[in-house]
Amino acid sequence: MSMGNHFVFAKAKTTYFQLLVYHFQTSEQEQLLDQYLEKAYLPALHKLGFKQVGVFKPIKNSENADKLIYVLSSSQKLDDFANLDAGLLKDAAYLKAGAFYLDLAHNKAPFSRMETILMKAFEGMPYMEVPKLKSAKKERIYELRSYEGPTEKLAANKVSMFNNGEIEIFKKLNFNAVFYGQVIAGSTMPNLMYLTSFENMADRDEHWKAFGPLYKPMSEMPKYQNNVSKNVTILCTPTDYSDY
Repeated sequence: MSMGNHFVFAKAKTTYFQLLVYHFQTSEQEQLLDQYLEKAYLPALHKLGFKQVGVFKPIKNSENADKLIYVLSSSQKLDDFANLDAGLLKDAAYLKAGAFYLDLAHNKAPFSRMETILMKAFEGMPYMEVPKLKSAKKERIYELRSYEGPTEKLAANKVSMFNNGEIEIFKKLNFNAVFYGQVIAGSTMPNLMYLTSFENMADRDEHWKAFGPLYKPMSEMPKYQNNVSKNVTILCTPTDYSDY
């Protein structure tokens, strides 16, 4: 009996992801955010046990009025995110290194808003994986996709599609997926998000060309119809100080 329970427990192990999104408008705000994240926030997260933290910016940031910075972290305990702010406030090095940012006046805010998206890993890939890329960071492309579902049941159907074949196609073609996550708290639910990565834009385009023929039979199965109502795709590059 204990062996059975142990097996169930082991199988139930999962990873949680936090995608922190900073919305900003100006280059001054961007410089403040970059400096804060590099000098204060990421070092503090590392100390708290968040090993690999990714920081990404959409390649079209300069064209958009609402500019974004994404900060991705992961943990096997949801409590780690609930306790994160308290942990930061106990870190004297963080408070000192981040003072220039943390003590900004109300009319000098470094962002218009912050957004937090919490996710739980899919059974088909219950962990985060640092991609094995060889290109220079500035050439790398990270593709963040969000698939919104028309109903909770249809959104769950799309997750099962990933768990029962779609993730395998991505693995077979070496899409270097960082994570697949079902959103458990966010502004556009129900939805799932996932992040794939490529050496450069040409590499990205080649991968998607190869994906189509393998995915087509699955996409045409009656049981998987109409399970995505909106697909948001954002191509990003990592910052110099991103862990990957």
